[in-house]
Amino acid sequence: LQQHFGPQVQLDVYEAAGVGGRLATVTVNKQQYESRGASIHALSLHMQDFVKILGLKHRREVAGKSAIFSGEHFVLEETDWYLLNLFRLWWHYGISFLRLQMWVEEVMEKFMRIYKYQAHGYAFSSLEELLRSLGGEAFVNMTQRSVAESLLEVGVTQRFVDDVIAAVLRSSYGQSVLVPAFAGAMSLAGAQGSTWAVEGGNKLVCSGLLKLTKANVISARVTGISLHSSEGRALYQVHYESTEGQGSAFYDLVVVTTPLQPSRSNFTFDNFDPPIADLPGAFQPSVTSVVHGYLNSSYFGFPDPKLFPFTSILTTDTPELFFHAMDNICPVNISAAFRRKQPQEAAVWRVLSPRPLDKPQLKTLFRSYYSVQVAEWPTYPRYDAAKALPPVVLHESLFYLSGVEWVASSMEMTAVAAKNVALLAYNRWHQQLDKIDQKDLMHKVKTEL
Repeated sequence: LQQHFGPQVQLDVYEAAGVGGRLATVTVNKQQYESRGASIHALSLHMQDFVKILGLKHRREVAGKSAIFSGEHFVLEETDWYLLNLFRLWWHYGISFLRLQMWVEEVMEKFMRIYKYQAHGYAFSSLEELLRSLGGEAFVNMTQRSVAESLLEVGVTQRFVDDVIAAVLRSSYGQSVLVPAFAGAMSLAGAQGSTWAVEGGNKLVCSGLLKLTKANVISARVTGISLHSSEGRALYQVHYESTEGQGSAFYDLVVVTTPLQPSRSNFTFDNFDPPIADLPGAFQPSVTSVVHGYLNSSYFGFPDPKLFPFTSILTTDTPELFFHAMDNICPVNISAAFRRKQPQEAAVWRVLSPRPLDKPQLKTLFRSYYSVQVAEWPTYPRYDAAKALPPVVLHESLFYLSGVEWVASSMEMTAVAAKNVALLAYNRWHQQLDKIDQKDLMHKVKTEL
C-alpha cells in the first residue's frame, strides 16, 4: 500500500497476538527454532525481494536425507547420490516422477506470469479472474478437483500417488490427496524444488516490513467494521478491543487479513446493504510439537541409532500412523561451525500431527526426551474441492486477503494476494479501471515492453 499510495499514507495494523502469525519460533536450550512456516521456495520472488529490501540473509543450508514411512517400513529412501535416487524412483514408480515434474513445471511456469502483471500495475477483483489470467479456465478448475484426479489423468500411477504425493501433502497441509489440484501443485513445487529460509527466522520479514513502512501496530483484536459515508465515499469504522478496553477508528480503506469463516472469527459487519455474508468452509486443526530428545530409531527399523540416516521422515496415509511428518531441525541462526547432531545424540525434532501427542505416542517416537513444546492452531483451510472461492472485494474499499488460502496456502501466495489487493485498492481509488481484470494480459504486457 505504501509503495503505491506513497509514503504519506497512514497505515494502522491491528494485531492481537505476535507479529508473524504462523511464522513463529520456539526456544530450546537458548536457541530459537522455526515452529511452522519453515521453508520458502526458490521461485518466491516477493519473499526474495523482501529479504533484499530488508538486508536480511538466507540461512546456511545443512544437508540431510528424507524418507517416506508407511508405519511398518520405509517405502522410499533418499541417498547421497542423485543418480541413485532417480534410479530408485524409476525402479519403484516407472516414469511417474517425470510426469509429475512436467505437470508441476507447467503450472509454475504459468503462475510466474503474475509477477510480470503486477510489475505493470495490473490487478484482479476476484481470485477466479487472477487464476484465469494465468492459466485460463483450467487454473480455475484446478481449485475444484483433486490433485489425485489431475495426476492420474496425466499418467501418474496410483501407487506413486499413494506413496509419494500423499506423504508430501500430509507434511505440508496435513491433508490427503483429495486437496484441490492447484494447492497440491504449489505444495509439490516446494517439495521438489530448492527451498531456503531467513537467517534469524522467517518472521523477521513481517516485523521488518512493518518497521520499514513505519506502520502503526496497534495491539488489539478487531471485533467488527461498520459502514458510514462521507462526501459520497465510503468510510469504515473499525471497532476493537485491547487491554485498555474498547475503541474505534475511521478509515478510507480497510484490508481484512484474518480468516472470516465463522469457526475462526467472531467478527461483525454493520450497516452494509446488502449484508456481508458469512464465508463457508472450516480450518484443519494442526499440532506442531518441538521435542528435544533421543529418537527411538528402533520404531523405524534401526535397532542401532548410530545407523539411522534420515533427518526428515514423511508418512503415507495409514490409519494407525498418528503423525504426519517429523524432521530434525536446525536453529534459525546457523554459525559456520554448526554441525547437525548425530542420530544417537539428543536433537531437536519438529513433529507435525493432527492431534496433540500423548505420552505413549511420544514414547513410540523418542527413547527419552528433555522437553516438549506444543503449538496447536487451525493452520490451513480444510480443502474441499467443491467450494467456491471467497471474494477479494467485500465492499467499495473493503478488501479481504485471507481468501487466497483457499487457492493455496504459503507465504508467497499471501504476498502475491497482498500485492494484488494493494494494486486493486490503488487502481479503484484512482479510477484506473483499465488496470483491473484485463483480458489477454500476456499480449498486453508484451506490447507495453
